[in-house]
Amino acid sequence: MVPPPAVRYEQHVWAGGKAPPAETLVRSIATSATLVKQGEGYFSAFNCDGCHAGGAVGAVGPSLADGRWRYGGTDAAIFSTIYYGRPRGMPAFGGLLPATVIWSLVSYLESLTPSQDVATVRWDR
Repeated sequence: MVPPPAVRYEQHVWAGGKAPPAETLVRSIATSATLVKQGEGYFSAFNCDGCHAGGAVGAVGPSLADGRWRYGGTDAAIFSTIYYGRPRGMPAFGGLLPATVIWSLVSYLESLTPSQDVATVRWDR
């Protein structure tokens, strides 16, 4: 699988003011229960739940637990979103967090099971 290219756009918001270095979007560590648990801890520790709420169900930022992904739900796409950020609010954390931490966040997000009654919400405004 060819990893997606780095995402660059004018409105980039660098977390901590530091642009992320180039990174290969290939999973470097296998998912495990330990990695998922670490990712869950990082989700809270790095205040991801400040925008995406506890359990990643969505608040100011979109739900990450409903099975819907604006920029793709593959592990490489989720990594890219966290690492390089996205327009309209998602900062690029690649300049602050090592790839191993981001992969644990990816593992946590992939472990979340969408509820059966997912509400339809538009986040493109």
